[in-house]
Amino acid sequence: MHRDSSNQVTQLLIRWRGGDREALEALMPLVYDELRRLAHHYLRQERNDHTLQSTALVHEAYLRLAGQNPPEWQNRAHFFGIAAHLMRQILVEYARGRGAAKRGGSACRLTLDEGLALSTELSVDVVALDRALKELGALDEQQSRIVELRFFAGLTIEDTSNVLGISPATVKRDWVTARAWLYRAMTGDAPA
Repeated sequence: MHRDSSNQVTQLLIRWRGGDREALEALMPLVYDELRRLAHHYLRQERNDHTLQSTALVHEAYLRLAGQNPPEWQNRAHFFGIAAHLMRQILVEYARGRGAAKRGGSACRLTLDEGLALSTELSVDVVALDRALKELGALDEQQSRIVELRFFAGLTIEDTSNVLGISPATVKRDWVTARAWLYRAMTGDAPA
């Protein structure tokens, strides 16, 4: 996203937080494509017969964003972090709903290409990922947030460091540690 556009997004977020509902309406066209890209990233490796589409995921996240009292936005990256958290919740709810009919058989599955796979891709049940992230969060909340921001929001190391207020070097170190921990927690194996 271009710097001017990023500044415009930040200004609209501040106006929205101040109660300007028109700011939210002006914001969505600026962030919609990026939200769709994130949603597509989550859903691209699902089963062929899945019913949740990226557009529906973005629209559901938008409805939840619009329906809540917005937080004190720090910047564009913070917005995408919140949006990613909402998308994660939606995916988990969807997976649990689908998995209720057939335990695990029709659960929503994602490929954690950058997130967890170290030498090969790993297809992961999103409910299992959510559970593992909660366990990781109990041990190290910062590492859990880094995974959520990097994987679910697709934020860069720099954007993640800005959102969390930590150095890029810390993000890199915790990102590597968290990926290894999640890999081990979800597969029972040590990463290669």
